[in-house]
Amino acid sequence: MRVKRGLVSRRKHNKLLKLAEGYRGSRSRLVRVAKQAVLQAGQYAMQGRKNKKRDFRALWITRISEAVKPQGISYSVFINKLKKANISLDRKILSDLVVNDPETFKELVAKAQKA
Repeated sequence: MRVKRGLVSRRKHNKLLKLAEGYRGSRSRLVRVAKQAVLQAGQYAMQGRKNKKRDFRALWITRISEAVKPQGISYSVFINKLKKANISLDRKILSDLVVNDPETFKELVAKAQKA
């Protein structure tokens, strides 16, 4: 008795086409093309997850830099003085302070400048 694989193949294809939903043209309709498109999209997605970390760090640094300029201090000097004052806050938290609690951030800058 022979094995008919129609159901298994159909399920695999449907699963793949579901992933390719929204792609333009044959990329969302033809199985062979969709498979390539989904593989490539996965590579882009992985790179995107790496870039996201890079982009956010750059954003935090820019925010901090702009917040310390009015106090007459540069970003690099500020970070250096924070380390000397043994204040270990990461850039994400510092950036959050700049946006949501500027008064606390100014106190932090003052403490860093004394160190």
